[in-house]
Amino acid sequence: MSIGKYGLLRKTFLKTERKGTYAHLMLSEQLHPHLTEIDRTTRVQIELTLAQLLEQHPAPDKATDPLGWTGHLNSLKQQAEELILSELVYR
Repeated sequence: MSIGKYGLLRKTFLKTERKGTYAHLMLSEQLHPHLTEIDRTTRVQIELTLAQLLEQHPAPDKATDPLGWTGHLNSLKQQAEELILSELVYR
């Protein structure tokens, strides 16, 4: 199973900022399962957070304002990603 974007971000973070944890996970052969789980959990949490943000800040009508709708969703996704990355990937 491949490690996604968030798993790779976690791996880079561990290698540069948490070398002891990285070495422990490597030696115990738990690095790949750890990165896979971080990636999965991060994706789920971003989707949940995005749904909550959309409830609080509804998007403009896609049919009448497609560019506004796209910009709004991209902005909310970026907010959700920033929140979740600090909680799950960069800790």
